[in-house]
Amino acid sequence: MTYSESIEWVYSTQNFGIKLGLEAPEKLLAQFLAYPARETKVIHVAGTNGKGSTCALIDSVARAHGLRTGLFTSPHLVDFRERFRVHGEMISEEVAAAYLTEIRDLVSSWAEHPTFFEIVLVMGMRFFRDMEVELIVLETGMGGRLDATTAVPADVCVLTPVAMDHSQWLGETLEEIAGEKAGIIVSDVPVVAATQDRVALGVIAERANRMRAPLTVVDKPEMAYSVGLAGVHQRENAALALESLNQLGVELRYDSVKDGLAGVKWPGRFEVTGEAPLTVIDGAHNPHAAGVLVKTWREEYGDVKPVVVFGAIESKDLAGVLGNLEQIAVRIIFTPIDSPRTIGYDDFVECSGFDDERLMSAASIADALRIAEGEDLPILITGSLYLLGEYRSLINDVVYHSTTQ
Repeated sequence: MTYSESIEWVYSTQNFGIKLGLEAPEKLLAQFLAYPARETKVIHVAGTNGKGSTCALIDSVARAHGLRTGLFTSPHLVDFRERFRVHGEMISEEVAAAYLTEIRDLVSSWAEHPTFFEIVLVMGMRFFRDMEVELIVLETGMGGRLDATTAVPADVCVLTPVAMDHSQWLGETLEEIAGEKAGIIVSDVPVVAATQDRVALGVIAERANRMRAPLTVVDKPEMAYSVGLAGVHQRENAALALESLNQLGVELRYDSVKDGLAGVKWPGRFEVTGEAPLTVIDGAHNPHAAGVLVKTWREEYGDVKPVVVFGAIESKDLAGVLGNLEQIAVRIIFTPIDSPRTIGYDDFVECSGFDDERLMSAASIADALRIAEGEDLPILITGSLYLLGEYRSLINDVVYHSTTQ
């Protein structure tokens, strides 16, 4: 298959939905020869918020120490290939097409077809193996206990802050969700956890105790170094990243830590994309993340209030997210996302606590930007990462590879 044909094929596998469980990814990892080599270390990162940033920080600091890294994250913002990076560089179109073609041929006769995420995972693991990486930084897709990434043996398990999200899959209570996230913890493997809600921390500690896995809780932000991502929460993520590498046995050096933390790049997390007007994008997709976003906005810009462009997909706690954004928004412009899972304007209005005069509707992200730019105020684009992907593809004039997973 060509690259475009391979992308069309792998996206078609989203029709198989989301299937939590380890049997299928274990089978695919084995048959595609995609398990990491014995000498390759794996840091497995789960949680609700901050997973991607923490993975990016681990990867950046590890590379600054001379380690050859493979970074696996999801979802992508614009380009499918963003999910797979070796030493900071995305997989090439040619290599991606070759792997996807091989996987398609391998599974064509299977009675139960692998899901999109299972295919993406094993493609990344095979790529990292072939590229002989020394460290894989592996972000879970959703949950942990039954997430496909948990089929990959880990050397350090990391838990970022756990909050309510994906309740239809992971449980209706924080305790249930924490139990699913803590499911990445395995016997005798070090666990590094961020500061957590008391209930979530109790669940994590219990699981670690049962697995006889040493637990380290990182309860202070990293303040000794400059961090290339905005917000106190990113200093907390930085501290988590450094302790994860410490538990792996990396001898952290001052200059390398300094360069790695300062040089980290992670798009869509309080990212300034324009100055006239000031434009910030952030994928705050649940109440906890929206609260952190509001706090970071105030840290960076004080009492200055933005026009908010917002879009989201179904199954999110919209009222909780919008309740936080209401604190800083002059007004909020709703735009649908190019996805069958997008919420509509009626859903948005129903969940919003905004006065009617503070609400506006746009037909698309391009339309929303035209409206926002006419306000002569800073612009904050937030909600779904899928919205951020549409925005970045628009301003960069590139093809947008949208996804629902």
